[in-house]
Amino acid sequence: MSKPRNIVILGATGSIGVNALDVVARHPGRFEVVALTAHRQIDALLQQCLKFHPRFAVAGSAAGAEQLQAGLRAAGGTTEVLCGEPALEQVAALPPVDTVIAAIVGIAGLRATFAAVQAGKRVLLANKEALVTAGPVFMGAVRGRGATLIPIDSEHNAVFQALPRDFSGDLAAVGVRRIVLTASGGPFRDTPLERLPQVTPAEACAHPNWVMGRKISVDSATMMNKGLEVIEASWLFNAADGQIKVVIHPESVIHSLVEYIDGSLLAQLGNPDMRTPIAFALGYPERIEAGVDFLDLARVSRLNFSEPDYARFPCLWLAREALRAGGSAPAVLNAANETAVAAFLGSRLRFDRIPALIEHALGEVPVVPLRVLEDVFNADRRARVCAEAWLARHAAGENQHSLRVSA
Repeated sequence: MSKPRNIVILGATGSIGVNALDVVARHPGRFEVVALTAHRQIDALLQQCLKFHPRFAVAGSAAGAEQLQAGLRAAGGTTEVLCGEPALEQVAALPPVDTVIAAIVGIAGLRATFAAVQAGKRVLLANKEALVTAGPVFMGAVRGRGATLIPIDSEHNAVFQALPRDFSGDLAAVGVRRIVLTASGGPFRDTPLERLPQVTPAEACAHPNWVMGRKISVDSATMMNKGLEVIEASWLFNAADGQIKVVIHPESVIHSLVEYIDGSLLAQLGNPDMRTPIAFALGYPERIEAGVDFLDLARVSRLNFSEPDYARFPCLWLAREALRAGGSAPAVLNAANETAVAAFLGSRLRFDRIPALIEHALGEVPVVPLRVLEDVFNADRRARVCAEAWLARHAAGENQHSLRVSA
């Protein structure tokens, strides 16, 4: 067997991290876990450290680090405990590490993911916000530092698999007409529109096909998740907005497609299980076993597709508007969305008011060019201040603002 691949998992206790470790455990000797990180789930991180024996573990706070250290000491663990964002950047750039799984949700994962790119690592990207908020800066660093970027979002991983192996960023050169991203439509794709103001956080987090964290589940329910994926796809595959189509596909069996100029549609299919794209990325260019049930096409029987309804899912439209505006607009979109989702989960904002807050921020915060990473964080801060001010003025959903959405 060849030398083990040394990996770091940023966000080890989330759904991506847990599934990645499940794949790693199926291949003893193939992967060496060098570092694991978690923000709040210290007990879960402790159990992972005791099972995988990483050299480092990073907690989000000093209190969390003390709790983790005490647990390791009691169990005889030897993992060195660090804390805070500088420690995340430190482990992401460790010289022995060749692979970093970037799975921290939101812009909180940007600096550490960027550190991995700047260190020229092979980055398995689940943190879509890195590309959404900092696309030009991030991709410039990927090219300049010789990093390798492999997406592990199921949709982008499917596109990656359906493109030619020698694809180098020119869709026309390989005969691609457009990329087709599939979307389940979330839990409210058939819910009467008049029912949406009464949606609860528990309902929004109950995704019909995937098991995900609360924030991503709400994004799926509003289809902002798909909007962010459109922006991410534009940077990953050098695709213009008009070259990226979204279709509703409730079964989540086809994870995305690539349409070629000869009329061919190449699709990647499989059961909705994140271990498939994770295993593909971990083993690339080889394919390795993932522990996933094989797809029984006869049992699936039929697959359904439809166009997205922008009146039902205005967040998808807002994301496309931000992509077309360019510069800092996607960073503003992301910050306003994170603020809105947190307010909804905290019962400060109605579900149907999430798009209104985001549209307000996009209209109020000036769009500026992105040249360095600090430009991204400055735009993020301005958007959050704007969004919080909007929340302070408008009690959950009382404002009668209407979205200017057009199909």
